[in-house]
Amino acid sequence: MPDLILASGSSIRRKMLEDAGVEFEVVRPDIDETAAKEGQPDLQNIAKSLAEAKAFSVSAKHPEAWVIGSDSVIAVEGVLFSKPRSREEAAEHLRMFSGKTMLLVSAVALARNGELDWSHIGQAELEVRELSEDFIQSYLEAEWPEVGNTVGVFRMEGRGIQLFHSLVGGHFTILGMPLLPILKRLRKHGLLVT
Repeated sequence: MPDLILASGSSIRRKMLEDAGVEFEVVRPDIDETAAKEGQPDLQNIAKSLAEAKAFSVSAKHPEAWVIGSDSVIAVEGVLFSKPRSREEAAEHLRMFSGKTMLLVSAVALARNGELDWSHIGQAELEVRELSEDFIQSYLEAEWPEVGNTVGVFRMEGRGIQLFHSLVGGHFTILGMPLLPILKRLRKHGLLVT
């Protein structure tokens, strides 16, 4: 079978594929996420551009391998958020999210020989409950620095579920990669047993 690479440093994306029984290697992509976001008109284009840029970055160095790139972006009230650079910035983000709806877009792309084979975009809406300052501080005490690696300052597999009143969208999209569509595409190419 051809080699399969996940172009991501995300532990949750790696775990999703491992739990699904997919054999792959991990190679961290070398991209400038800020540059990939510039000039993009909406969240879907940003997420798709980032996922594709990650896949292309690794595919250029491993042309014979199939390469999965994936990324997620979050906006609240039209403001795009990046990963927090410090615990205090994480607290600021949580204060801004409090009582609002978070729009999350996750994209996944598959590339080979430096060319895009396929991409998919998933979207979710996460209604954040009103967060008290005591909750924010105790949450970050328990979850920092792990949530510093996430754009929405939450891990659904951890205490992050306590941030929300309701979630609308695919479970795997919320975790950070539309898993079922990429598994279907991998089967199409013979990378998984059908």
